[in-house]
Amino acid sequence: MARQPNPAHRGLALAAVGLATFMTSLDNTVVNVALPSIQRDLGLSLSGLEWIASAYVLAFAGLLLAGGRLADLYGRRRLFLAGTALFTAASLASGLASSPAVLLAGRVAQGAGAALAAPTALAIIAAMFPAERERGRAVGAWSGTSALAVALGPLAGGFISQHWHWSWIFFINVPLGVLTLALGATAITESRGTRLPRGLDLPGLATATLALTALSYALIQGHAAGWTSPPILAALTAAAAASAAFAAAEARSPAPMIDLALFRNRVFAGGTATLVLWGFGVLGVYFFTPLYLQGVLGFSPTAAGLAFVPMALLMAASATAAPLLAGKAGAGRAVAAGMVLVAAGLAAVALLGRHASFASLMAPLAAVGVGSGLTMPVTAAILGVLPPAQAGVAGGILNAAREASGLLGVTVIGAILAARQGAALGAGATPHAAFVSGYSAGLAAAAALVLAGGAIALRALRDPAPVTGIPQPRRAARAPSGPPVPAPVGTVTGRPALAAARHPVPSPAGHPQPRPCPECPPAVA
Repeated sequence: MARQPNPAHRGLALAAVGLATFMTSLDNTVVNVALPSIQRDLGLSLSGLEWIASAYVLAFAGLLLAGGRLADLYGRRRLFLAGTALFTAASLASGLASSPAVLLAGRVAQGAGAALAAPTALAIIAAMFPAERERGRAVGAWSGTSALAVALGPLAGGFISQHWHWSWIFFINVPLGVLTLALGATAITESRGTRLPRGLDLPGLATATLALTALSYALIQGHAAGWTSPPILAALTAAAAASAAFAAAEARSPAPMIDLALFRNRVFAGGTATLVLWGFGVLGVYFFTPLYLQGVLGFSPTAAGLAFVPMALLMAASATAAPLLAGKAGAGRAVAAGMVLVAAGLAAVALLGRHASFASLMAPLAAVGVGSGLTMPVTAAILGVLPPAQAGVAGGILNAAREASGLLGVTVIGAILAARQGAALGAGATPHAAFVSGYSAGLAAAAALVLAGGAIALRALRDPAPVTGIPQPRRAARAPSGPPVPAPVGTVTGRPALAAARHPVPSPAGHPQPRPCPECPPAVA
């Protein structure tokens, strides 16, 4: 029988989970700013640089579901500590790397460690904070660390790139990781899925990992390699075949990794769709916005990073208040209101175009931050209809959905941007004006997707009903309003950050600067 959590250790356990989330989220964005320096020091080719940027997300996305299932079976504390230790050791190896092969291996190991640790976060919080009100405060604090990591990644990466050696982007994780391990080993109480079948469901693990990895590869490399190129077609085919094999394996397995009955539940399916559409819109635009700020508006890297900090702070603050609003108005209305605010903020940025300034961007970005914070109760609604024994794999599903949504957002919104940019260039527009035209069209598409997610949330989250068809050893406690599993924002930023070797265009200062293929914006200053 699992030990009961020690109330005196709850704060330390929350700090451990928050630090781990901060590290794994920060690492998604902080690396991309340093890619040009890494390329110069290690003599990387463009394709090698792309793999350095992509290796983390491929390992992370591919192993998320496996990490969640292993945590439910063998203990969330155990997997949390193992994942954090692997991530910390891989960060040290990456910082010490003197060859591309060692750095690539380190990035893969970082992603694997993050995939073991990340799905356990909400499950650990739920076990350590059984009282609803205390748990609500805990998840609010946890979501705040995620939001700060999202904003501080580009800022920290820019500062380190300008003033230190790129290796410190990895070395900063080492003391944080050691502290996280010490806190976690001391304070986190072991928990696992009770009465779960003990089988590992190896066919499900293998096919899910293959499907997620192949899809991630295709979405990351599709623009560079060409969507009809043999490698991309092969990856998409493998993803589709592995997905079909996964569904068949889960339907036959006596101990499935994911019971397919989950997807027949209105709250689970609708809530997950809401998270995907939020990520599709917001994360898809997020990775083009720094290039807009620097390449069009002329912001320095530090100023561009600072522009996101108020948004992140407001996101953390509104995430803390979101449970109160959801308790009074209902989760569906709270989440829908947040999605409307996000859509309004995106549309306002689109209207500003080339005439924006730091001050004029603050209100639209504040709307995006506040609205995103108000969407946090969707995760609580999803977890509230699930058996507690499946908390780990549920965290893996939500993380995987957010990963896929960010990748799809960059791909689709990048395609919209490219089409509008190409049309404007053909009509005689300047490169900057053409990019703004495409960027604004991408923002409009993102706003529409987010609004659609709000409509789904309003319908799906009205009155959560428990999932049927899944063995439930005890009634699932209704989880407090909490944050969606954070995406590792930046996990898909390899392509925008690789504006290091393609097609020069005029920079704001009039000097040729490289940029990626036509779908990508002017390079940062």
